[in-house]
Amino acid sequence: MSLLYEKEDKIAIITLNRPEVLNAMNPDLAGKLLKAWIDFSKDPDLMVLIVTGAGDRAFCVGADIKDRDQSGRDPHVSDFWGPGLKTPMRGVECYKPVIAAINGYCLGGGLELALVCDIRIASEDARFGQPEIKRGIFPGMGATQRLPRLMPYNLAAEILFTGDHIDAREAYRIGLVNRVVPFKDLMASARATAKKICENAPLALRAVKEALLRSYDLPLEQGMRVEGMLRRIIGETDDAREGMRAFVERRKPDFKNR
Repeated sequence: MSLLYEKEDKIAIITLNRPEVLNAMNPDLAGKLLKAWIDFSKDPDLMVLIVTGAGDRAFCVGADIKDRDQSGRDPHVSDFWGPGLKTPMRGVECYKPVIAAINGYCLGGGLELALVCDIRIASEDARFGQPEIKRGIFPGMGATQRLPRLMPYNLAAEILFTGDHIDAREAYRIGLVNRVVPFKDLMASARATAKKICENAPLALRAVKEALLRSYDLPLEQGMRVEGMLRRIIGETDDAREGMRAFVERRKPDFKNR
C-alpha cells in the first residue's frame, strides 16, 4: 500500500509508504493522502495527526516525475483557470493540530506538505528544499505563499530561487522546524508532543488553530475580533466549565468534546 493510516487512541498517523522511490507522490498516493486527511479532520474521536515517511531515507521528495503523464502535463493542474488537484496543501481545511515527523529528504511537494503541518520535528539527517526551479517547473502547492509567512522574505526567496538543499540544523536556525532529534527518537518525540496536546480540551484546541489560521494575515484589530468571538463560543461549552471546576478542585479535567 502506498499509504498507511493508523489510529492510536486520539492520535492518527499517516505514513507515506513508497520508500523505494523516496516516498515520491503519485496520483494514487495523493488520493489516499487526501482521503485520510479528510477522515482525520471529521473523526470526532481524533485530536492530533502525525505525518511521516516510511524508511530512513525520505519524508517525501515531492512529485514522482517518472510517473507523470507522458504528455509532460503537471498532474496538479487541470487547466489554467481550473482548481487543479485537491490536496491537503490546497483547499482542504483542518482545524486540528498536525505534526510532521520529518526523516531524510523533504523536498518539493514533500516540503509543501510539511509546511501545512503546524509543528515540524526533524531527524538529524533531514534535508529540505524546493528544487522545482532547477527543473524548469513551479512549486505550486503553497511554497511561494507559506515559506515567506514562516520566515523572513529573503530567506524564503533564497530557498525558492536557488533550489538548493538546507540541512536540519539550518532549518532549525531559520525557524522552519521546531526541533531536531536523532532519527531513532523521531517518532517518539512526535508521539510525546501529540500526547501532550491530547491532554487539552478538544473544542478549545480546534478554536485556537482556527484563530491562528484565520487571523494570520489580518490586521491586529480584526484578528482580535476573531479571537474574541471564538473565546465567547468556547466559554459556553461544557468542557470550559469542566476545566474551571477541575482547576478549583485541583484535579485533572475530564473533557467530553462538548
